[in-house]
This record gives sequence, C-alpha cells and structure tokens, in this order.
Amino acid sequence: MNLHAMRIFHAVAEAGSVTQAAAALLLSQPAVTAQLRNLERELGLALLQPHGRGIALTDAGTKLAEQAKRLFRLERAIEEEMAALRLGRGGRLRIAATSLPARALLPGWLAGFKRERDGVEIELATGNASFARQALLRYEADVALIGGGGGGSEGAGKLGGSEGIQAHDGVRQEWLLEDEFWFVVPGVHPLAGKQASLERLADEPFLVREPGSRARERLMALFVGRGLRQPRVGLQLSGWPETAQALKSGYGAAFASALEVREEVERGQLGRVIVPEVRAVNAIYLCTRTDDEPAPVAQAFAAWVRAALNGAGR
Repeated sequence: MNLHAMRIFHAVAEAGSVTQAAAALLLSQPAVTAQLRNLERELGLALLQPHGRGIALTDAGTKLAEQAKRLFRLERAIEEEMAALRLGRGGRLRIAATSLPARALLPGWLAGFKRERDGVEIELATGNASFARQALLRYEADVALIGGGGGGSEGAGKLGGSEGIQAHDGVRQEWLLEDEFWFVVPGVHPLAGKQASLERLADEPFLVREPGSRARERLMALFVGRGLRQPRVGLQLSGWPETAQALKSGYGAAFASALEVREEVERGQLGRVIVPEVRAVNAIYLCTRTDDEPAPVAQAFAAWVRAALNGAGR
C-alpha cells in the first residue's frame, strides 16, 4: 500500500475537504486528487463520494479512515518514543555498583535523576569491583559505579577532566570523588571528637568485615606498616548497618567510609577520632566500556551525576 497516498487520504478525511487538506500539506489540489484516485485504484474501492459542495467518505472510506488514524497515531508514538530514547529520557538504564556507592550515593542520585526523567527504567545490581567490571564487559550493565576498593591521595583526579579518566582492560574509569576512611567510636566514648594516636586506638576492640575485605585489610596494614600490633577484632560483622548498630549500642571502634558515617557523626550518635598520621581514601569511579559509546540514557545519567557533584561543591 502506498503510505504517501494513505497519509494524504488521512489528511483529507480529518479535514473533510480536499482543498483544506491540500493547503495543510502544502500540495496543489490536483496533486491531492491524483493521489486519492491512485489509492482507490490500488484498493479497488471508492473512498470518497460527492456530498453537496464537498465530499463525504464512503463506507470503505470510513473504515480506512479509522485504520489510518490508528496507523498515524502509532507512527507518532514511535517517533516520540525514539526521541525519548535519543534524548536519554526513556529506555532502560542498567547500573552495576560496588556496595559503597550503592548504599551511600546511588539512592539519592537515582531519586533525583528519576524526578527529571521518570520515563527511564532503572535496574541496579550490587557486588564487588570484579562483578561490576564484568557486568559492563558482558553488556549486562550500561554503566558502573566502583568505589571502596582502591586508595588515592588528595587531588588524585578532577571531575570530568582528562586527568581523571583512565582506561584499562576494556573499561573506562572516570574519577568522581574521594571518600575518606574515618576512625569512629560510639558517641559517648571518651575519644569521640578527640585526637588520638594509632597506638592508642590499638587498645580498642574493632568491628570489622570478613577476612579479605578491603577495609579490613587496609586497617590492619595501617598498624603493621607503623610497626604496631594489629588491633583486636571485637566483632566480625557482615556490613555497615550491623556495624553502625553495634557502635551506637556503645561497643567498639570501626574504620569506615566517611560517606556512610557522616550523618551519625553529625547527630552525635557516633564520634570521629582524629588520627593525624593517617589519611586513607577511597577513589570512586564512574565506569563505561572503552569499545563503544554509552547509550544516550547512560550518557544522561553520567552528566546528571557530574552536575550533582559540581553542585555539591565536590
């Protein structure tokens, strides 16, 4: 079926006039009439009939007009959906993240992103850094947020600048921010809000993750690297929520992400212990594949994150 002729017929049926349809389509009236006759010949049916000084649809024309309306509504819907995908306002965004950004950053970022782009469907999967990288490389994720598994130093990168972008093993890493490790104790602890030496902290029972966890390894390495005995393990817990609850109950000390503990410290539920000789940080990266451009929705999310961090003064 000739869709150009169908489009002209649809315009005539909607306008109820060949003259008005021709003007709307920027075509001459004879050209419109010729297309209508070609369509009638193709279908073997009369679509229009004289009615007074104008025209009316035949039964066949009425049925075709209904189908044409559905067809061109679908066309508009397809165009709108494709435009939304092109502009990053629709489609599906799959994110793989390590536990730190998944808990401390992504909930707020995703809520803000969804407020602006509610048509985007978002899927978040959490695991370790290897999981997040492999999800990218297997095309199971469009973007990854990786943090908590690496160290850094002050000024290690610049947001969105070339100094903060690296590529390795098929994954492009863009430095986003640094997150410090803090020593924290219960808010009622004598060291809360005070300065202390690493040697003094070795007397405290520490709440730690399982052997092999990055935070635990870094904690122990701090003491060993300064020739001190390793701190005593008071409790081994599975994650920060359990650790925070134990600390707020008045027991132990922890070496934890500032992103995760800041609110409890500001409320006085936990206290930070300042250790002048120690500064340990996590670098948090936004990761994409090096061998292709991210989908528009992934690019939109990355731009939103950069804007959010710049707005926060990071």
